[in-house]
Order: sequence, then C-alpha cells, then structure tokens
Amino acid sequence: MSNIKTVTNVARVMSKRPFKVSIEGNIGSGKSTCIKYFEKYSNVEKHPEPIQEWRNVSGHNLLGLMYTDMNQWSFAFQHYVHLSRLKIQTSPPSNPDITVKMFERSVQNSRHCFVENAKKQNFLLDPEYQVLLSWFDYTEKNLDINLDLIVYLKTTPQTVWERMMKRGRVEESEVPLEYLQQVHDSYESWLSLPDVGCEVLTIDADKGLDSVMEDLERYSYKILGGNHTN
Repeated sequence: MSNIKTVTNVARVMSKRPFKVSIEGNIGSGKSTCIKYFEKYSNVEKHPEPIQEWRNVSGHNLLGLMYTDMNQWSFAFQHYVHLSRLKIQTSPPSNPDITVKMFERSVQNSRHCFVENAKKQNFLLDPEYQVLLSWFDYTEKNLDINLDLIVYLKTTPQTVWERMMKRGRVEESEVPLEYLQQVHDSYESWLSLPDVGCEVLTIDADKGLDSVMEDLERYSYKILGGNHTN
C-alpha cells in the first residue's frame, strides 16, 4: 500500500512540474535571441546561459581559461558547467504562475555533446572523463533533470564562425572553425540517438533572423507545451 501511495505522490508532484524546454545549438546559433523571443510570455521562466558566472568563479575566468588551454582546463570547466546547469534545471519555478522553464543548453548537452567531444579530442584524460560520467549518472538517477522538448537551432559551422567573429566576445576570439565543426558533429551524434529522452524540434538557424522568428512563432504552441497564456 505504501508503494502505491508513493507512486501517487510522485505523479502528483510531476504533474505540477513546469514544462522544461532546452534551447540547443552551436556557439553563435541564436540561442539567446530565441530565449528573448519568449519574454512576452509571463508564464515562461527564462534562463540564458550563465556566462557571467563562468567568467567569475571566485575571481577566476573559467570560460577564458578553458578556451586558452582546453587540455588543462576542460575538466574544471565541464565540472562547473554541470553544476551551474544543474542548479537551473532543478530549481523550483520563481512563482506559481510559471508553467514553462526555458534554458539555454542543458545538463544533457554537457554530458552528451561537450564532454564527449572533449574526450574525443583528448582534452580530457580517461579518469577525468569517468568522473564526469559518474557525476552525470548520479544526477540522472536521483534528480529530476528530464526535458520535455529540445529546440535545436541547426547551423553550419562556417555560418556560426562568421557570426561569432562579428559579435566579438573576448573569450571566443581564439576559437577556431575546427572546434565549431567538432561541436556541430557532437550535436548531430547526440540528437540522432534513439534515446535522446524527449522530442527534438529542429529549426534551420542558418536562415536570417526574421525567418527563425517566423519558425518560433509557428511552433510556439509546441515550444510552450500547449500553454499560450501571457
């Protein structure tokens, strides 16, 4: 009888959980712009990528260090990224009216895209890689990090490299086109898996901004989990 009660309680809690949407894509694919588009919906809690937090970890610019020397800093950076994303995905909604939580990239992205690429490119030693996998496996089994929808802003590496050079973030100035190709390949590998865990909505983000905005409007009902109240 106690097991039935537990299942019932879990179902009740899960039914009240906000619809969780992760906006995914390569560097410069338009993830921040996508999230800003949904600012007009008061029931959507939006979480841009916490770049400022990564730039100041007790005075250390971990993002800058990672791009400067990926061999030395990938483990520390990925470990901290996992923590910061975990805080976002598991935090309760800011108010009772929130029905959708939308965030820029996810814990799943860190595990299946960036950590895998870092291992493939030998930026992570195998013991470091195994620690990160164990950290993710524990998280997945013990916390609700489940996603309800992934919006994948699909781009070609050349396009995002040109955009990245134009926006001129200091940390990104040394990022080569080759790295963007690696990230692209990692995304394609991850999101083509049969067990991604949720539906993947792919948007062609090589198109101009106006076209992407039209797609976001077209698919907004799906992106908002059927909730359109604002």
